[in-house]
Amino acid sequence: MCGIVGAVAERNVSGILLEGLKRLEYRGYDSAGIALLNGSGDKLTHLKTVGKVNKLLSSASKAKLKGNLGIAHTRWATHGKPTVANAHPHSSAKEIAIVHNGIIENYQELRDKLSKDGYAFKTQTDSETIAHLIHRERRAGKVSLLEATKKAVKKLDGAYGLCVMDKTEPDQIVVARSGSPLVIGVGIGENFVASDPLALGQVTDRFIYLEEGDVARVSLDDIEIWHGNKKIDRPTTTVKSRAEDAEKGEYKHFMLKEIHEQAQVIRDTLDGRVSKSKVLEQAFGVKAGGVFDKVKTVQIVACGTSFHAGQIAKYWLESIAKIPCSVDIASDYRYRDIIVQPGTLFVTISQSGETADTLAALRYAQKKKYVASLAICNVATSSLVRESDFCLLTMAGQEIGVASTKAFTTQLALLLILSIVLARRTGLNSTQEAKLVRDLGKLPGLIDKALELSKGIKKISKQFSDKNHSLFLGRGIQYPVAKEGALKLKEISYIHAEAYPAGELKHGPLALVDSKMPVIAVAPNNDLLGKLRANLSEVSARGGKLYVFADESIKFESDKSCKVVNVPNCPEVLAPIVFTIPLQLLSYHVAIMKGTDVDHPRNLAKSVTVE
Repeated sequence: MCGIVGAVAERNVSGILLEGLKRLEYRGYDSAGIALLNGSGDKLTHLKTVGKVNKLLSSASKAKLKGNLGIAHTRWATHGKPTVANAHPHSSAKEIAIVHNGIIENYQELRDKLSKDGYAFKTQTDSETIAHLIHRERRAGKVSLLEATKKAVKKLDGAYGLCVMDKTEPDQIVVARSGSPLVIGVGIGENFVASDPLALGQVTDRFIYLEEGDVARVSLDDIEIWHGNKKIDRPTTTVKSRAEDAEKGEYKHFMLKEIHEQAQVIRDTLDGRVSKSKVLEQAFGVKAGGVFDKVKTVQIVACGTSFHAGQIAKYWLESIAKIPCSVDIASDYRYRDIIVQPGTLFVTISQSGETADTLAALRYAQKKKYVASLAICNVATSSLVRESDFCLLTMAGQEIGVASTKAFTTQLALLLILSIVLARRTGLNSTQEAKLVRDLGKLPGLIDKALELSKGIKKISKQFSDKNHSLFLGRGIQYPVAKEGALKLKEISYIHAEAYPAGELKHGPLALVDSKMPVIAVAPNNDLLGKLRANLSEVSARGGKLYVFADESIKFESDKSCKVVNVPNCPEVLAPIVFTIPLQLLSYHVAIMKGTDVDHPRNLAKSVTVE
């Protein structure tokens, strides 16, 4: 969530930094700050405020801040409350200033050692530890800021996107990345750094993306990047302004563009929330740990696609965290007598954060005895986020297509993280957590592989061009995946599509099966596969036309009655997300064949703000 901007130039950079922070407001934050050095390096100025960037802008205007070197930050509290003291930048000995995104897991151990060395801490944050650690390395070794930073980051466990400046070296910024994104903006006679290229769209369109473990020195006319002890080059990429989110670019429709963005936005959503082997719990907020300790059950409330995400999360919470979970449609939730079990966490899910029914459900729940309310949302400034006790933001970027795609899969990524965090309280050990986190790390690559199925799915879609009805089947956790697939198809192609648990075929839906109605099934390689095969045989026996999206490892065979699409083999826990991708592509290509308005289907709105 937090945002970073930095600049080194011959001109005053205060306006560039503050504009950068404004552009990063979408990420969510509770305080903001800026640090500047003048050209001679004899004055290091800090200014920090609690609240919105506009408040910092006002204070900066009154103070007439100037400097040729500077760093700025918007903070979302993870350690310590939102206060001026806890806001970034943090400093050490009035010489070094740092801004930091991410979470340092071993900060308390480092803090204790630094305190014994005489460093006085003024904040409750993990980030202040980094400033003092770099200063100690600088002083003890009499080394450059670059070398001191290299030594310091080797002692950090967790995730960090880090920018450092030093009063004694007023011509450079040193940056380091591990688990939290950073880019270098390339200028002419000036250079910049940021956590998101969007922050620098007003000064450059050329960027160098730092990779895991990179440390770099950024000066007026030079950029040095180091990986370990080796000096390396990273390519410079031209990036259009984030305003291109409102442009289709090379894609025919926003929906297709957003389907193809899913691997990257899931990377963005996971960045800073997981380390190599664990979920960084503090990413949920300062009070989250104490809340999670009290949780014995979860109540999820949502609408539409977000409701399907909640239904998938129910399986994860019960299988991974071993705690019961109830999932309600928001429009019905507050119209029944709710019995709240002791220790229940109330979770809302919404892309926009303005969904009227979900907001009303939250307000109703606040009168009940829930442990706390957690919002999973894509818009930091939304009513849902503001009114919840704490939140976790998806980093999906702007989603323009009415049929939700990337918002859904990023919601699922965060719900899986929530399941892991709660599972720690119910017996999940570090080895098991490390396995789940490694699996999460494979997700973007698996999505890219699933997207390669598009051409084959396009061919299949021709067989839907004259169809008016369809049936989607799934078992277990794949049933809500089938429901989401059916929703997408009906939303944008106007084909009547229903989803059923495959085991329910004999209890009614089998009467609908004939050669004119396609039956779409999702078949991951899990314990229910044998039962699913039997269900699909029932469809074939009655002349039904099957389209089976099957894990490539199980060797489903195509025949006259069954067309198989081989989906990349994936860890079982990721199957709901991976199998969603080809169903999105199917709905898109069928809609194209039908000639409908893919991005703006009839009678639907992107954000449902009325009941």
